[in-house]
Order: sequence, then structure tokens, then C-alpha cells
Amino acid sequence: MPDWTPVALLRDLPPLVVMPVTVDGVDLALWRSASGRIAAWADRCPHRGMRLSHGFVRGEALSCIYHGWSYAQSGQCQRIPAHPDLEPPEAIRVPVHHATEAGGVIWVALDTVTTAPPALAGVQPLRSVTLDARFDPASAGLTESGGAWRGTLGGVAVAVLVQPLPDNRCALHVLAESKASPTDLVAASRGIETLRRQAEGVSA
Repeated sequence: MPDWTPVALLRDLPPLVVMPVTVDGVDLALWRSASGRIAAWADRCPHRGMRLSHGFVRGEALSCIYHGWSYAQSGQCQRIPAHPDLEPPEAIRVPVHHATEAGGVIWVALDTVTTAPPALAGVQPLRSVTLDARFDPASAGLTESGGAWRGTLGGVAVAVLVQPLPDNRCALHVLAESKASPTDLVAASRGIETLRRQAEGVSA
């Protein structure tokens, strides 16, 4: 498994939003605080096991939707609404993983990392798409270069990042060349749909 896994494009996660992602079979809650900080946590509240990706972000904290237990950026529980005067024990903590943004992409690492994610210069985020199939970039005419798979979609130069998902599925995070016009981006987006249909058709 690579040190860093691409999980979303930056624009997919605005401030005060939480979303579920999966890295190497591990379910995570990916969220961005009001100040713009990104965090990736185990997707389970320590209290009753509710998915934190169903929760809500207020300021710099993520709260569980079930009983409202609130967790700081460190993963430490900071407030239990049913006991507002109680200082939560140190042991009540959500496992926290590494998350960062680079090249218009959000990256997550489950373990300690010693390298930075690919910079992916000269591209702009286009869109992400989930495939109900495995995906072989080489068979789609893409070539690995600079930490991404490079090629053209709809006649537009693109960089494609592949995120493996459970059940033989995957997500493609696609970036188009920076100089692409709005018309080019539409053509590349249509090319992504063609790529998806071809991959799912081969799998079927």
C-alpha cells in the first residue's frame, strides 16, 4: 500500500463538512473545520459506535449525531451534552490518522509517513467518480508519471489518481491541465464518463 492514498478533491470538502471515505478497507470520517483544517478519523464514536461521518462540524470540533459528544482536533472528547459540567476523561478519544492537501487533492495515510504526497503541478481538480469495477489504468491508455496516471480524456491532458475501494470497486480522482478552457473541461468530464462505462462494461 502506498504511504498516501487520495480520497477526495479539495473542492469536495468545504469548511464545516464531514464525509465518509475508505482507505485500505478502513472506514474514516473526513472533515474540515471552520478554519479550514482537514482531519481523518476512525469513523466510529467511542460512546455507542455511531458513524462520525453522520455527525456535524461546529467550529473546530466534530460532534456525533447520536448523543452530541464533541471531539477536538486531537480526537479528544471535549464535551458531553448530557453532563455539561463533566471534564471528559483522557481515555475518551477517537483514533486520528494523517491527512493533508497537495496538488488540489486530499490525501490520507493510516500509518506514519516519511514522504510528502505527489505535488501534481500544472493541473486543476476536475471531478471524482466511483467505479463499480476494478480499473487498470494501463489498459485505458494511461501512463504512470509523477505520482499519477497521465493521458488524455476528451482530447484534454489529465492526471488520474486511483483510490481502491472494498468489493472490487475504486474511485478515480481526475485533474485536468491548468490551461484547459471551460469547453475543454466539459469534454474531459464526458471522457471520464466514457471511461467509467467502459471499465464497468468490461467488469460486467
